[in-house]
Amino acid sequence: MHRVRQSVWYFESFGWKPTVVSVYEKCVETENEQLLEASLPESLEVITVQAFSTSWTRKIGLGALALRSLLFYFFRVNELIKCNKIDLIYFSTTQFPVLILGRFWKWRFKVPYVIDMQDPWYSTYYLDKPKNERPKKYWFSYYLNKYLEPIAMNGCDGLISVSAAYISQLQERYPILKEKPNKVITFGAFENDLVVTKNVNITTHYFKNKDVRYVVYVGRGGFDMQTAVSKLFEAFKYGLSENPKVFEDFRFLFVGTSYAPKGQGEKTIHPVAKKIGIESYITEYTDRVPYFEGLKILLEADLLFIPGSDDTSYTASKLYPYILTKKPILGIFNKESSAFSILQETNAGIVFSLNEEVVVIYNQLNELLNGIIKGTYINKTDWNIFDKYSAKVMTERQVELFEEVILRGGGKKSAF
Repeated sequence: MHRVRQSVWYFESFGWKPTVVSVYEKCVETENEQLLEASLPESLEVITVQAFSTSWTRKIGLGALALRSLLFYFFRVNELIKCNKIDLIYFSTTQFPVLILGRFWKWRFKVPYVIDMQDPWYSTYYLDKPKNERPKKYWFSYYLNKYLEPIAMNGCDGLISVSAAYISQLQERYPILKEKPNKVITFGAFENDLVVTKNVNITTHYFKNKDVRYVVYVGRGGFDMQTAVSKLFEAFKYGLSENPKVFEDFRFLFVGTSYAPKGQGEKTIHPVAKKIGIESYITEYTDRVPYFEGLKILLEADLLFIPGSDDTSYTASKLYPYILTKKPILGIFNKESSAFSILQETNAGIVFSLNEEVVVIYNQLNELLNGIIKGTYINKTDWNIFDKYSAKVMTERQVELFEEVILRGGGKKSAF
């Protein structure tokens, strides 16, 4: 959603007129964020579709927005294409089942479609994991994804992804994709979001102890991040014994770590802290928070922590907002992750690999925490390098792929 929300500001400057089709806000099971709606250009055409109510779909075990809205997308977009000259369909969503409609629209109306893979769709990652580490309804999702993904991928005309590994996996699974245009495009840095956050009154209630400083992470948790988290916690525990005067001054705050409905999330960070023996220094809130409230929490932090997944294809979509806060950042990633190289290249924070020795992390952490306490920390981000990751530059790269798809098909420049 954020890819499109940012890109619609720049599409027309590159010769493309976008129309956005999304689900009506009252059909979505998350809190309506009016600030997100206000952050869209006034001239943008947004068409909304309905979705079946969860009041009865959950009785048959279905709550996924994609499945509830699929039929409504089908009929509304059919009508839209019949009444307008549409040259390209762009799917940029993790509500994956909707993507199969691209295959139909291409067959029925000869409109090419491009898929933006922000996360894996059909994945075998959890197959060898214990039952308690698998998402709820795992087997239903596994088989649904296994049979739906080929429908969308075997007809798609272009592929964008935040990770080169995602594209490679899909090309190996569907050889026809090797003949299609593709680009690796990370999420863009959209500074306007930080400006909005600073200019509106957003109240947070997470920093309850005013006598300590906070190390903060806002984003999903999960068992795949426990290696990174445990590395930091082990280094912190070491610091409590070696330099308690400094380390006792800090607490960890993890917010929005679960995708489960409010109040139903399973903690995946706090158990790691408990196992290591520093649970009194950790607070984990599993409930998701509105986007701009999440940014406000980051701006109020003393140090930002970004844990990476042990999945080599993982990329941290939240990386750029973290950097734009200009706060001290510490990240622990798989070395193959794009987040690792971006933090190194831009010098926006301290970054370690998942294989780093705990004592090495402690030494850097000790220096960083001392700098925060003494007020000597200096942000050394190279903003000239960082500029190439802006939302405008990323939009231009999307458009380059659109142009290639259209050139192969002989179309024009109108997309949704």
